[in-house]
Amino acid sequence: MAVETLEKTTTVRKPAPMYRVLLHNDPHNTMEHVIQSIMEVVPSISEPQAVNIMMEAHNNGTGLVVVCALEPAEFYCECLQSKGLTSTIEPDD
Repeated sequence: MAVETLEKTTTVRKPAPMYRVLLHNDPHNTMEHVIQSIMEVVPSISEPQAVNIMMEAHNNGTGLVVVCALEPAEFYCECLQSKGLTSTIEPDD
């Protein structure tokens, strides 16, 4: 009689890679437009947070909008761009 041995395998799930949505400094749009656009695109961002993001981009060249999975990052980036803002995504290391 043959004896079967079952090996236990464990699956280790890696967390999905995260991406940074960046807003770039914008000399063309008003600060109010930038703040309003950030709040419309990412509803979880409050007005004070949007002001901070806008000021970070204004002072440093880029501001971090949000860190999230690839699909929502692409969505947020495209929505910001559709409002006339310059936005990119990059892997969050």
